[in-house]
Amino acid sequence: MTRLDRVEQTRDPLTGPPLTPRTAVIWSVLRAELDRRADTRLRVLDVGGGTGGFAVPLAQAGHQVTVVDASPDALAALTRRAAEAGVADRIHAVQGDGDALAGLVDPGSVDLVLCHAVLEVVDDPAPVVAALVAALRPGGAVSVLVAGRAAAVLARATGGHLDTAAALAADPNGTTGPRDTLRRRFDADGAAALVRSAGAVVEEIHGVRVLADLLPAAVADSQQAALVELERALAGRSPYRDFAAALHVFARRPA
Repeated sequence: MTRLDRVEQTRDPLTGPPLTPRTAVIWSVLRAELDRRADTRLRVLDVGGGTGGFAVPLAQAGHQVTVVDASPDALAALTRRAAEAGVADRIHAVQGDGDALAGLVDPGSVDLVLCHAVLEVVDDPAPVVAALVAALRPGGAVSVLVAGRAAAVLARATGGHLDTAAALAADPNGTTGPRDTLRRRFDADGAAALVRSAGAVVEEIHGVRVLADLLPAAVADSQQAALVELERALAGRSPYRDFAAALHVFARRPA
């Protein structure tokens, strides 16, 4: 049985609200890790955690979470959300960006690191990933979510922007040029290699939003349970995984 087979299909006691096509695969992997360490209150670091979409449910599950984010407005919203959820004492907000992470977190101090939608925008992802892994205690795990290159190429091509799609496909960083909102996009091999280069052992790679961004809103909204199930079924299977809007790499610092 894989990690994705262990999550409830419609409602997860960890996340509270129903699972969505955008988050179900990630929560499946995280829930399996929490279940594996069910007797431990974990120290969690959420880099770029924003308003607490992951941090608050993790705190509600009993874990201590530090959120590092560059946006003071996002951290203010996080603080309000944590208070409303009754977990303000389990969440610590730190203003800072991923590029400065090494100076914000003590090495070997956390059990689980989340770094979602951050590596696409930092100056250099390699030292950031090195800092993520260094922050882990031996045996700790890191969850990295990055934008997928193939999905971006297909989205532009199907939208009729063939020149832009060609430029993105040919660019070493997977961008469309200086006006692109992201500095880079990844394929599965590149994302995994980046994490391995920091000394972590990659355990799983999944696609996130394999179909969710391709379907009309009316279809996705009216058949959400079926879409969640299909996303979970395709997430770890090539070639579907490789065309997902985002790629999820789950790795561990050797004990």
